[in-house]
Order: sequence, then structure tokens, then C-alpha cells
Amino acid sequence: MSITTHAAIARGPHLGWEMVDLQLDEPKAHEVRIKFAASGLCHSDDHITQGDAPVRMPVVGGHEGAGIVESIGPDVRRVKVGDRVICSYIPACGACRPCSTGHQNMCVKGLNAGTGMFLDGTFRFHLGDEDLGGFCSLGTFSQYAVISEWAAVPIADDIPWEVASLVGCGVPTGWGSAVYAAGVRPGDTVVVFGSGGVGSNAVQGARYAGAKNVVVVDPVEFKREMATVFGATHTFASAKEAHEFVVETTWGQLADHAILTPGVVTEEMVNSAVQMTGKGGKVTITGVGKINEKAVHFHAGALIGYQRQVRGALFGDCNPLYDIPKLLGLYRAGDLKLDELVTRTYKLDEVNQAYQDLNDGKNIRGVIVHDL
Repeated sequence: MSITTHAAIARGPHLGWEMVDLQLDEPKAHEVRIKFAASGLCHSDDHITQGDAPVRMPVVGGHEGAGIVESIGPDVRRVKVGDRVICSYIPACGACRPCSTGHQNMCVKGLNAGTGMFLDGTFRFHLGDEDLGGFCSLGTFSQYAVISEWAAVPIADDIPWEVASLVGCGVPTGWGSAVYAAGVRPGDTVVVFGSGGVGSNAVQGARYAGAKNVVVVDPVEFKREMATVFGATHTFASAKEAHEFVVETTWGQLADHAILTPGVVTEEMVNSAVQMTGKGGKVTITGVGKINEKAVHFHAGALIGYQRQVRGALFGDCNPLYDIPKLLGLYRAGDLKLDELVTRTYKLDEVNQAYQDLNDGKNIRGVIVHDL
């Protein structure tokens, strides 16, 4: 039977988040209903209300979540009622071509991320006669949601909910952008643009991979200070200052890697990153930009002359079923700082204030704590 759930929805660009009560269907085959304990406040959801995410409106926000399996539909095998789970914002079915070749971050079951529609063409959230999808087919800005079992990753009882929610997106996306997508190696010089909820983990990944210099560029002083907690060796407010330092410290060879994890990627930033990387260097773009702006725009000779590479990274090239438990293991061992990512917690009804704080540069990561 359906239940009522309190949720934050976006009806359109520049309208903010609206609190409503929705009807939520029971799970169908290979689906589970989650009672959320915590939801991370990722910048990607802010792109929805800013009009920079091509999603079906209205939409239930939130794609970083952790909670308890409240009920299951037929044929579910991965989890059972009562399991503690992290929601992977990209599902991993394990059987499609990307999954079976080690690229779970591109699982074909994630094709409806922008609509929240299930593979049978239906929706689980309803507002009167209107059907709503959850962002990335999750919708963690809700007390409850029905999700694919392929998006549920079981976790142990000792992981705090606030930490767990972030390991569904921000942590592996940042960590993997450095370790997997960029391929940072011992002794490298790495420049990270933007040290928020994703960039802080790119910093951690680069240091863990053995980078000699981890240089952070961020205009917000608080984020630069926190970057040193996560392993940054040098921080700068502008790309120009960072460039001058990189030239000096590498004797003119420039950086091996530039990783772009800001709230908004701009053309100026991409060009600064390209110019800051040396011969054989790589620019890895993880953040997104304004929907009507082309951020990657420069002369081909800038790549050819130095044999530079520019590539995108989705979920940091991570495999959810393997990397989420691995990252939690590093957290347990003290090798990955996750508690420090959570600057402040909020109630669900405070979601608009939370995003104002994010845009004001006050948080590394805010987290909604749901009532269990």
C-alpha cells in the first residue's frame, strides 16, 4: 500500500525547494523502499533550482542518501528488510556491458537519472494526479523513497549516517577523480580547483596516491583552510597565484594534473587548468557548468603541443559495489577523513537555508538528518 512522505521538490528554475506531502507507492519487482536517515546536500541538486540541470520538473531533490530498507518488492536479492544501506546515485546492476567490463559508474540502469522514471515507464512519487520522479531516480530529500535494488549498497552498523550518505556521491566522485580518472602517481604535482564536498575528497585521493604537491585553488578562505586538513600542501585564492607557484616549485615543468571540482565550471577555469598542466599532463573535469555556456573551449594546439589530455569523470570512475565498501574501510582505518566533511546538519524543512549556506561558502558539506 502507498504511504505519505514529506519531501522537498523543485517545481522549476529559480523557485527554490518547496516542502510538500507526497504519496509514495509500494516497491515493485527489484525495487526497495528506503526510510532515510541522512541526505547529503550536493551542489548538483543546487544546479536543479538554478536551471542548470536538464531534469524533468517537478522533481524530488536529493541523490546522496543513507537509510534503512523498510520494505522490498518481488525478486529482490541484494538487500533485505532492516538492512542499513547507502544509495548509489548511479545504480550497478552487475550484468550490463559497462558493469560487466568494470565500469559500474556507467551502468545502463541509470539512464533515467534526469526524469526519475522507473524502467517500466512509471513513477513512484505522486502529488495528487501528478507523477514525480526523484533526482537520479532516488529523491533523498524525502522521508521515504522507492529505489532500484541496484542502487542500494549494504553497509555495516558502525558507520554514522551522516558519513554514510556522503559516500553515495561526493566522496567516491572526488576520491576517484584523483585516484582513478586522473591516475595520480607518487611524486606528482596536482592542482584541485574547488575544495568543497567533492574537491576535498579529490585532495584526499591525490595525497593518498602519493602526490608531492597538492595545490588547491578556491576563493573561499574557509575552504582553503579546510583543504589543509584533508591533505592540501598549498592553497591559493586565484588560479594566477597557483600558476606562479606551480611554475616555481616544478622548475617550469608545470603540473601533472589539474582536477576541476568546483560548484560551477567556467571557460576561464578550464583554460587556466590547461595552461597549468605540463607536457603529458591531464585535466580531469568532474564539476559541471552553466547549461547554456560552453566551458571547454580552447585552441587545439594547447593540447597537441604539450600532448595534454582533457577528460570528464563520472562518479570518479568508481565501481559502487567495490569502492563504497573500500572507502568505508579506509575511513575505519583512519586513512580517509569523512567526519570532517560534515560542517553542519539541517532538518529537511531547512533545505533552502542549507543551500544558501553552501552558496555563501560556509559549508564543506551540509547534511540533512531525517527523523528515524
